[in-house]
Amino acid sequence: MTWQTFLFLIVAGAAFGYSVYRFSLLFKLLKAQQGKAPVRWNEIPTRVIDSVIHVLGQKAVLQKKYIGTLHTIIFWGFIIITVGTLEQFASTLYQPFNFSFIGEGPYFYLLWIQDLFTFLILFAVAGAFYRRLVVRPEGLGQSRDANIVLTFTGSLMISILVMNGFHILSPIAASHADAFVVSKHVASWFAALGFSPETNENLGTFFKWVHMLLVMGFAAYIPHSKHLHIIAAGPNTFLRQLTREKGMRPINFEDESLTQYGAAKITDMSWKDSLDLYSCTECGRCQDLCPAWNTQKPLSPKLLVLGLKENLYRNKEAILAGKIDEVSPVIDENTTQDVIWACTSCRACEVACPVFIEQTDKIYDIRRNLVMMESSMPDGVQAVFKNMETNATPWAFSSADRGKWAEDLSVPTMAETPQIDLLLWVGCAGSYDDRNKKVLRSFVNILKKAGVRFAILGNEEQCTGDPARRIGNEYLYQTLAKANIETLNRYNVKKVVTACPHCFNTIKNEYKDFGGDYEVFHHSQFIAQLIRDGKVKPSKGVDETITFHDSCYLGRWNNVYEQPRAVIESIPSARLVEMKQHHDSALCCGAGGGRMFMEETIGKRINIARTEQALDTKAGVIASSCPFCMTMMTDGVKSKEMLDKVKVLDIAELIDQAT
Repeated sequence: MTWQTFLFLIVAGAAFGYSVYRFSLLFKLLKAQQGKAPVRWNEIPTRVIDSVIHVLGQKAVLQKKYIGTLHTIIFWGFIIITVGTLEQFASTLYQPFNFSFIGEGPYFYLLWIQDLFTFLILFAVAGAFYRRLVVRPEGLGQSRDANIVLTFTGSLMISILVMNGFHILSPIAASHADAFVVSKHVASWFAALGFSPETNENLGTFFKWVHMLLVMGFAAYIPHSKHLHIIAAGPNTFLRQLTREKGMRPINFEDESLTQYGAAKITDMSWKDSLDLYSCTECGRCQDLCPAWNTQKPLSPKLLVLGLKENLYRNKEAILAGKIDEVSPVIDENTTQDVIWACTSCRACEVACPVFIEQTDKIYDIRRNLVMMESSMPDGVQAVFKNMETNATPWAFSSADRGKWAEDLSVPTMAETPQIDLLLWVGCAGSYDDRNKKVLRSFVNILKKAGVRFAILGNEEQCTGDPARRIGNEYLYQTLAKANIETLNRYNVKKVVTACPHCFNTIKNEYKDFGGDYEVFHHSQFIAQLIRDGKVKPSKGVDETITFHDSCYLGRWNNVYEQPRAVIESIPSARLVEMKQHHDSALCCGAGGGRMFMEETIGKRINIARTEQALDTKAGVIASSCPFCMTMMTDGVKSKEMLDKVKVLDIAELIDQAT
């Protein structure tokens, strides 16, 4: 054994041991998490296929073409280059070793593609540096860690090309030297230096060692860098939420062993939450679409994840020692209460994330602790809770008045007509808000024209509990949810339709956890189906240019985008035009996540920003399909003094006019 090989074994062993030690700490931190993780071990074949598509196929990454292409080149290049790196390490220990046993032809093409990808990776690194240092997208930010990773990557590729270039000019140049399609051009540059073949061989060997030392240094650096995502992103993708539809994780209040509700410390979160933190690539796509960040609020989903990750690492010693009492609060200098309360729960961050991090769950858990454990919440929220407790609505209206909106419409209640096709869930806005009462009246007209047998609960209906849950009062939510489910099950309700996306999401995706399993339709879906079936026939022209505002709880939470547009396009003479941001990238109205009931005192109002996008289309009608969005967009148009020129209408009102 030569002294070089002996030194290599020592350095390689130390680097490998250090990397294993660092990774073991990360896994121990995962294990120490106390929160309940979502069960994601179902549908294994689907998860495997999904992982292949998104990890090997880089589907989510390629949603942004420029940087996605560069990342895909680096990703696949590293897989291919690693084969050559393994050959280098093995030949250092046993000099005659190489992969030529696969056959001269295949081995030639293996070397050819490795050499080509070495250059392509170097090209991609240059493109990434240009984007990071020259273009400097706001969401990407400036990261010393990212620059180190790119420098490591570029240096690895340069060392390979230089090594190959010198070896081509040395006595050990193999018959397959022509396979080095890029390195042979490097060799031609070195040939001009006039070194002897022996010198070229020594220089090639030197850069081989440089390459291997860089590989070991990179491996040791990864566990505490942003590049940890190359280890964590695959498992995180495998364990992702498979469908767009999603509800919040419930708390089992009957479990007497629970002493903490929500997340006061990082250890109160689950190991899946920490896996999310490890998986972050710091790409900034979440921040680019965040309505809070883009209206000067302190919340950036990217910085939230990085702040929680820093909190986890800062408390590493206490966590590993089992000294949970010494772990610092999750609310700290990075993750402030203003950050947590700024979230509208629009899920733009989650839909944009290429590694499927679930930011909203972490915000919800922190809110639950603030509300239920610390009684710390924004001004006015306590009054909302009190109204929901006493009147079963967020507003100070009597529960006895819930059904008054329909008194002159001859709409039956379930108590009067239990044998119906469909339950119309009115919701609090439809019951009490004067503007949204008109939407419900139009929808009732549509149902009657279509001959649908339906009924309402009337005064038996209560708030679904969505605002309480999103703000953090899980106990109040469950109280209301269980009461509603008891009522629905008593009437043996099977199908529900509602004009409120928040009610739609809650009844459809969250009531299942408490025994409420129903077929739930949003009114846009139901109207679209009535039109397709010929039961509703829009025949009166509405000669307007119409732009449609996507509700977050309809679109990003439940993937309902096309039906509302199909409804608008069915209207004679109507012209649909899209805003700058639409579908998955649509800007939130600002009312979700309980923000409807909180004052917006920081930065620009989100509804104003969205209204400006709507007005930029020059449309005469802003169409919505959500009572919260209706309120926010109407307020926005009013603030712009455009109410005399631009109407804000629900799609039900448009169809009612057209039939």
